[in-house]
Amino acid sequence: MLNADPLLPRPTLTNPSLLATALDRLSSGTDSVTEVWRVLTENYTVDLDAVAMLLPRQEPEPLWLAARD
Repeated sequence: MLNADPLLPRPTLTNPSLLATALDRLSSGTDSVTEVWRVLTENYTVDLDAVAMLLPRQEPEPLWLAARD
């Protein structure tokens, strides 16, 4: 994780609509959700719980059993 410099102010995103707009813009320019998290936390001070609620969940692909004949 980035070692944030406390003397370097970063913009704060706390409003859910502004956060959703920022996520939409960032997700169009990145390849993965991990990259969105990285870019967002490096450039802004955000509520991580609010970001987690707005980003789609990444659940593992289910492993289907072979059908019995």
